[in-house]
Amino acid sequence: MQSFRTEIENPIVEKDIIDLEKKIALYYEGKIDEERFRSLRLARGVYGQRQFGVQMIRIKLPYGRITSEQLHRISNVSDEYSRGRLHITTRQDIQIHHVSLDRTPELWAELEKDDITLREACGNTVRNVTASETAGIDVNEPFDVSPYAHAVFEFFLRNPICQEMGRKFKISFSGTDEDTALSFMHDLGFIAKIENNEIGFKVMIGGGLGSQARLADTLFEFIAADKIIPITEAVLRVFDRHGERTKRARARLKFLVKEIGFDAFVQLVEDEQKALSHTTFKIDTSKFDTAIEIPSVEIPSVKIENVSEYNAWKTSNVIPQKQDGLFAIGIKVHLGDFYTDKARLLADLIKKYAGNDMRLSLRQNILIRHVKEELLPFFYVELNKLGFAEIGYNSTLDITSCPGTDTCNLGIASSTGITAELERVLKAEFPHFANNKNLTIKISGCMNSCGQHSMAHIGFQGMTVKSGKSVAPALQVLLGGGILGNGEGRVSNKVIKIPSKRGPQALRFILKDFEENVTEGESFLNYFDRQGEKYFYDILKPLANTSNLVQSDFIDWGSDEQYEMAVGVGECAGVVIDLVATLLLESEEKIENASEALKLHQYSDSIYYAYTSLVNTAKALLLTEGESTNTQANIISLFEAVFANKIELPAIFSEFVYQIQKNEPTKQFAEKYVADAQLFYTKATEYRLKNGSDEA
Repeated sequence: MQSFRTEIENPIVEKDIIDLEKKIALYYEGKIDEERFRSLRLARGVYGQRQFGVQMIRIKLPYGRITSEQLHRISNVSDEYSRGRLHITTRQDIQIHHVSLDRTPELWAELEKDDITLREACGNTVRNVTASETAGIDVNEPFDVSPYAHAVFEFFLRNPICQEMGRKFKISFSGTDEDTALSFMHDLGFIAKIENNEIGFKVMIGGGLGSQARLADTLFEFIAADKIIPITEAVLRVFDRHGERTKRARARLKFLVKEIGFDAFVQLVEDEQKALSHTTFKIDTSKFDTAIEIPSVEIPSVKIENVSEYNAWKTSNVIPQKQDGLFAIGIKVHLGDFYTDKARLLADLIKKYAGNDMRLSLRQNILIRHVKEELLPFFYVELNKLGFAEIGYNSTLDITSCPGTDTCNLGIASSTGITAELERVLKAEFPHFANNKNLTIKISGCMNSCGQHSMAHIGFQGMTVKSGKSVAPALQVLLGGGILGNGEGRVSNKVIKIPSKRGPQALRFILKDFEENVTEGESFLNYFDRQGEKYFYDILKPLANTSNLVQSDFIDWGSDEQYEMAVGVGECAGVVIDLVATLLLESEEKIENASEALKLHQYSDSIYYAYTSLVNTAKALLLTEGESTNTQANIISLFEAVFANKIELPAIFSEFVYQIQKNEPTKQFAEKYVADAQLFYTKATEYRLKNGSDEA
């Protein structure tokens, strides 16, 4: 592996990248445990993919915002290190695939030249903070949520309270009560509100999709904007301490809220108030309040060849902004995939003729912002040349899909293949749904719902079905999910499982029945409720028969080979490493981090690093006794029970650790707490050496 020198001016970012390079070298030398290294690289956006020996790189773009310069940079990186394909995710990130692990530090350094990060795009961290793609331009929004989403992103990036949680943590900001950022399915969801002339948010908590979807609870009907960072910090501290760490499938915040109860969870959040780094945090919105700069250029002369197609595009894909005379243009991106040649031309367009501001959407699309009305014909012609003028933006024809078996380790059946076929059916047989924004179709290749199938009006989940001794790719059909607004939503009902090749026929049955039996003004959700789940089960039941499968049913969409289920190890949450030596090494590193933060007067960070060291050290010694642990809180109580008379401390262990809750983050307390962590680490290592225990 060749070393390289970064040109990054930010020393924190440079240290991150050089550290990744060093850790990769140590991994190749066999000096870092493979599972621990996996956790480390995930927190730096480096994710294993289905194909052996290459990585997927997830590029973190807060609330989907991207400029011309950034899109050029990402395109250059994709061409140099990948294969020129860019994939938009349902969290407004961009992913590139087939990257060599050796080259990831160099790739990251290139991205940072245009202020693009990989940090915490994966792993047990705060993932990309998402927001309504129309934030800042929506005619119905009370204010622009973009600066608030950006502030949350910045505050928690590299923050020690959320570097090694039990699972990932997702945050969203919706600009209006339409809740287009899906607050009801997030760990924390914020919905813009104004009360008594004060800017603030409704706060939703504990939502999530996956195999066991849960709708979020309302934490606050309204809190002032300067409280959103303190409340987020408090929730993250509780999740870090009390969240499950052993059973991956139950390690999300939604399970903690459900298991201890909402009221008990709120009390734990209250208990953290004294320890918070800020009781209020005023967010600076000035960078977002400046006038929109649009170049003064001569309007190019263009000829619209087909006026009716142009008008259909305007109806379907063009959105009036709240700024007079300006419009946003939606680009329907098939499967969320586009390529660097067209990306560069698009980047040039928005810089020269618009406001140099695009947003990637949760539905894997692109929204160009700040286009003058007189330039709409020109943009239509230019986008048409790129294949970016297809109608149906955010409509029924615009299917959301995860990558599935194309690249994902967890994919069971093809999601992209069936998506392409369903879109073909929709265009050919149901073209009038191009303007229907109230019926969504979403597809995931497994139960984890990266394609958000479990909240769709019509959802499909990749599965398998047996026929004799053979296995065929299958789809679970789900119906009746959706956004209700203002933090409320619906989880889809699992109706029936069918062979995957019958997916198109299932969609035909559902849509034709809807068209034939819907009453005037009745929504799909109301129609579903009126008919009932069994009604749809009966309609689709003939498609579930597996006794009459033919050879083609055993070949998945987009493939020409016999189907064979091959599910790898998922990496969405990283892994828990129960190696005593590794944990103690990490404890020592945390104390070093705490000391460095102390020198920089970052007292809250210093205290939390010390806390993490205390917990890691306790966990290491518990493992030498064969004791299992699943939460930080349990580690603390169990250590006290097992080692009460074996290691002498100034106080019982729980009091020793929970000083963090009883003291404000002052210099004096930070100095004491870091010294306490060092004392405990010293005593623990002495105990371990004395007892000769090196088992894990």
